[in-house]
Amino acid sequence: MGGRNITEVSDFILMGLTDSEEIRLVLFTLFLLMYLITVLGNAGMVLIIFLDLQLHSPMYFFLIHLSFLDLSFSTAVTPKASDNLLTSNRCISYLNCFLQMNCFVFVGVTECVLSSMAYDCYAAICKPLRYPAIMSTRRCCSLVFRSFLTGLMDTFVTLLCMSKLHFCDSTVICHFCDAPPGLALSCADTHDIEIMISIFAVSTLVVSLITVSVSYVSILSTILKITSTSGKQKAFSTCASHLLSATIFYGTTIFTYVKPSQSYSLSGFCFL
Repeated sequence: MGGRNITEVSDFILMGLTDSEEIRLVLFTLFLLMYLITVLGNAGMVLIIFLDLQLHSPMYFFLIHLSFLDLSFSTAVTPKASDNLLTSNRCISYLNCFLQMNCFVFVGVTECVLSSMAYDCYAAICKPLRYPAIMSTRRCCSLVFRSFLTGLMDTFVTLLCMSKLHFCDSTVICHFCDAPPGLALSCADTHDIEIMISIFAVSTLVVSLITVSVSYVSILSTILKITSTSGKQKAFSTCASHLLSATIFYGTTIFTYVKPSQSYSLSGFCFL
């Protein structure tokens, strides 16, 4: 790499979604409204669960952490994106860009692994008599701890890999700082770095997806054996919301990131 390092770059330019002032104002209002709803919804859920002793159960224990991660997800990206839309201040410092990237990776990976809460639904429906023993406080804390630890490990790998990059000409990044567009901007050979990041990312996604899939296959198999209609409805209501959110999360993740490296270009990330 010729002795050059990423710290040579002082800032990046975020292209944003559009150059139209009218559309930017509409998008700013929309993003601000969505962000406020996200903050109030997730913060309210955490507060309610914390104050209501009847909600101190494994399912709501996982929901607290999912709400915190969802709130962190939005906070990592929305403020700067809103500032970009409102003031046309498209510059973001290298440090802030790097921080945003790693926060995004940490929260995303942690939330991906935390979807192992499907195991809670599995225990509640398939092993109801043993549920208190299976989903003990120690087991719940262990699942959450592993999720955050995996997020930290993947973030460390991304941090280590991205810190080895250097940039020659373009420093334009679309929308927000993320690893794929950062790799696309580098004028160095990123093949080995892409492989390393892909191994960690894909292994995390596959293991988590298999856990969720196996859990819900077992759940559906058990539900179909229930003869009572009300019993089936109650079982479905127990895990339907998590199944829906997991489907949306994995679907958007696979659509966004599981693609050939050649598609990680400026045109692939910008809508100008």
